[in-house]
Amino acid sequence: LASRTLMGKFLFEDAGIVLHSVTGGEVRDDGSISNIITRWTLRVTAKVLPWKPTARFSGISVYEVSPGGSEGVLVDHQTDYWDSINLRPGSGGEYQKVDKSIAVKDFLGQVKPENANAVAAGPEVPYQLLRRGDGYEVRRYPSYTLAKIPYDRRDEGYDILATITQGANPLAPSLQVVPNNDKEQKMMAWPLTFTAPGEANPAPVPKSVLDKVKESIWSVCEIETIPSKVVAVGTYSDASVAPIVRRTDKELREACTRDGIKIPAQSEGFVKFAQYDAIYSMGKRRGEVWIELEDGGHPW
Repeated sequence: LASRTLMGKFLFEDAGIVLHSVTGGEVRDDGSISNIITRWTLRVTAKVLPWKPTARFSGISVYEVSPGGSEGVLVDHQTDYWDSINLRPGSGGEYQKVDKSIAVKDFLGQVKPENANAVAAGPEVPYQLLRRGDGYEVRRYPSYTLAKIPYDRRDEGYDILATITQGANPLAPSLQVVPNNDKEQKMMAWPLTFTAPGEANPAPVPKSVLDKVKESIWSVCEIETIPSKVVAVGTYSDASVAPIVRRTDKELREACTRDGIKIPAQSEGFVKFAQYDAIYSMGKRRGEVWIELEDGGHPW
C-alpha cells in the first residue's frame, strides 16, 4: 500500500499516514516492556483503476517489544487492526482478529466505481479523519466561521443565506439543527472561512457579508466562530427528510456506543445534519448527521 515494492508502485500512489498517538512502552520492575500502541489514519490511491479512487483506513498497531538491540528496544511482533473491521461489537473499543477476506472486502468496497454524484454546493471545509469505523466516521474539524439564521422552510433559509453571502463563496456543507421540540427554532448555517494549517484563527469574513448583516432586514443573521471540534459522522444518500435523517442519527448513536465512544447527553435534544449538494442538483446525494463529541469521550 505504501508503494515501496514493485507491485505497490504499479498499483498505488499518494500513500500517506497520520500518526495520532503513541502509548505504552512502560518499563516494568522486572525489566520487561509493555506493548507500544500507535493510533493512525492511512490513505492510498489505486492508480491502476481509471477513476483513481482513494481508500482510507484508520486503526491501531500493537508492537510487542523486549529489551535489546542498539536502541535498547527490539520489536518482536506487530499486529495491525482496522477500525472498520476489527473492533469487537459491544466491547467498548477492544479489537479482535478477523479473517483476511473481510479486509479484502472492505478495501474493494472503497475502490468500486460510484454512480454520478450531485454537484457540490462549494468547496468543503477540510477535516482530519480520525476513525473510519463500521457505519460511521470520526473527524476533527478546524475552527471555522459561519453565517447562521433561524428558519422555518429550508428553501427560504437557502434563499436568505444565498443573499447574505453573495460573492463570498461560502463553503460546504450547509448545516442544519432541528430540535426535537417543535416549539424551538430550527437553525441553518453556512461556513464562510476556516483556520488554515499553521494559523491561529479562521481567515477574515468578507466585508460584504459583515456589511450585509448590519442591515436591519438581515439582522436575524449571526456571524459565529466555531472552535475546533471532534465530530462523529453518519452518512446517507437519500433526500434530507425527517425519517431518513432521524434514522441515520439513531444508527450513528448506536454505532458509537457499540465501539466505546460516549455520546454527550445534551445532543439528545436535537438532530444536526449536513448537506453538501447544490440545491436542485441531480445525481447521488451526500448527506450526513453530525454529533459533536466531548473531550474524554473518545480516544483522540
